[in-house]
Amino acid sequence: MKLRFEVIPHLLKFRFKAGTSRGAFTEKETWFIKAYRENESQLFGLGEASPLKGLSEDYSTDYQEVLIRTLKKIEALEVPEKQTEILDLLAEHIPSHLPSIRFGLETALLDLINGGTHKIFDTDFYQGSYRMPINGLIWMGDEAFMQQQIEEKLKAGFDTIKMKVGAINFDQELELLEGIRKEYSANDITLRVDANGAFTAEDAADKLEQLASLEIHSIEQPIKAGQHKAIAELCNSGILPIALDEELIGLHDYNAKEALLKSIRPQYIILKPSLVGGLKSCQEWIEIAEGLNIGWWMTSMLESNVGLNAIAQFTSQYKPSLPQGLGTGQLYHNNIDSPLEIRKGELLYNAPKGWQSV
Repeated sequence: MKLRFEVIPHLLKFRFKAGTSRGAFTEKETWFIKAYRENESQLFGLGEASPLKGLSEDYSTDYQEVLIRTLKKIEALEVPEKQTEILDLLAEHIPSHLPSIRFGLETALLDLINGGTHKIFDTDFYQGSYRMPINGLIWMGDEAFMQQQIEEKLKAGFDTIKMKVGAINFDQELELLEGIRKEYSANDITLRVDANGAFTAEDAADKLEQLASLEIHSIEQPIKAGQHKAIAELCNSGILPIALDEELIGLHDYNAKEALLKSIRPQYIILKPSLVGGLKSCQEWIEIAEGLNIGWWMTSMLESNVGLNAIAQFTSQYKPSLPQGLGTGQLYHNNIDSPLEIRKGELLYNAPKGWQSV
């Protein structure tokens, strides 16, 4: 099939200042992609290209121009109408250093061939018969704000809480975690933490020891990416299970992915399609990780509900038992209304709610 595309920029507005160790977010740029068959004007597939400033390798001030140029290249091709062939074609024709564009196009084209109904993968999740476990995310802020979030997540029925650490005083962060542990044992509430590389190679082991005393499930990216020897030693230390996140950015060759996981041997990896090269790339990471007995979970990267829906449907194929990081749909004042709902720590697709037009 021959295609034509339409690009719609959208500025997402946070409901609150979302703090991380890399700074706080109040808004997020994103671009919706509408994919039409060349001679059709009504039916379209919808995708989302959503890089993150300061983290994505393809974020730039001229991102929209790069996106439009890339779409023009795809318009010149004869595009197949089978899922695996579409993923292969986009991996071949979209440069690997444009991961968020790959993901947006994958989503738009899979939606298009499935009838333009926001069905990316026809799974039990999309049909409404499977609910996916997710973690409740606690954003950084002052102690009172973080405590408020913790109470809200516990009240909402989450049994896995993920807290970002590394921005306020570490002792204060420990006190917040200790407060949860005083009321809830590890059998009641699973605690994850995400440092976003905030610790140094020198102090990481000591901080991991303190966190381990609170029966933390795992820590994401304790030190900055690229320190392979140091992170491998931490993974091998057995102090606390470690999940690689930013460490995966920029690795697109299958053998390079495998070499990284074999050399570092993390307990888990965290996959963000917009960051690591799209859905096909995630399939490769999962295949390699499972072959090495390394656990994994998916996380959205602050996309709107359009991107979140695609990630959730992709993930639901695997029927994961570990809670996923897919609870970001309620972050924005001006998100795209969708059938995605969170009930008692689970994400579900409530089709009768319908989708807001884009």
